[in-house]
Amino acid sequence: MTARQPSRSRRSLAIAATLIGTVSLAIGAHAALNKRALDPVKPVAIERGLETGKTSTKLALVIGNGHYPDANEPLLQSINDARALDGALRRDGFDVDVVEDANKDDMARAIARLQSKIKPDTVVMLFYGGYAIQAGRESYMIPVDAKIWKERDVRREGTSVEQVLDLMKSQGARAKLVVLDASRRNPYERRFRAFSHGLAPITAPANALILSSATPDKVVDDSAGRNSVLVAELLNNLDGKPAGAEAVFNKTRAEVSRLSEGEQVPSVSSSLLEDVRLGAEADAGS
Repeated sequence: MTARQPSRSRRSLAIAATLIGTVSLAIGAHAALNKRALDPVKPVAIERGLETGKTSTKLALVIGNGHYPDANEPLLQSINDARALDGALRRDGFDVDVVEDANKDDMARAIARLQSKIKPDTVVMLFYGGYAIQAGRESYMIPVDAKIWKERDVRREGTSVEQVLDLMKSQGARAKLVVLDASRRNPYERRFRAFSHGLAPITAPANALILSSATPDKVVDDSAGRNSVLVAELLNNLDGKPAGAEAVFNKTRAEVSRLSEGEQVPSVSSSLLEDVRLGAEADAGS
């Protein structure tokens, strides 16, 4: 009995080795099947920039103010423009926050929401349609509940475009885009010592692009269309093939000037250091 024990031990080891090999083959085959099942996901990860660890977000705050108690009639185009841009920007991959007829608190909360979402490598767009007033060489977006009797009230009641740009910069936004359709003769000017004259020149911080409906210190009248001339042409350019944001803004400027026969010439101010892509088919990682 004792002499046969080594033979049994060798046989037991051989059986164990066979079992281990069989289990290893099964595990390997299962892993291969799992790998094949996951392979189709890989191109999506590459397309979204996840393989390199790079993420890019596009955010937009869209404000359309139309119903001002101090105005003779509502600015219906501002509401229509905000809604139309909401759809166009969402198709372009933007995370859009839309606010209509915003009072002072609404605007403050909307800007705070935007601030909380901005991360490095974020492309941020602000659209504002409504009344805006320049004071102290800054341009202030006016909420619908503003109580303005004197020029100094503008700073207290309004929201400075420059301050929003500074906020974007301080949060580390990759690129800052602003569209202002607010070069209107404001309903408060009869209370001022002098008539207002459109918006102030806006100095673009690094990597920013600003489109305004008129050149600084100029006012324009609303057209009879559903959308303002500026936004109608901007939508036309956003719905085409993807293009650089600066090219989109400049094409919009040129077309508005042509259609108005030079009566309305939008302003474009750029300090962009890169090509930010816009358009209905643009890559969300642009």
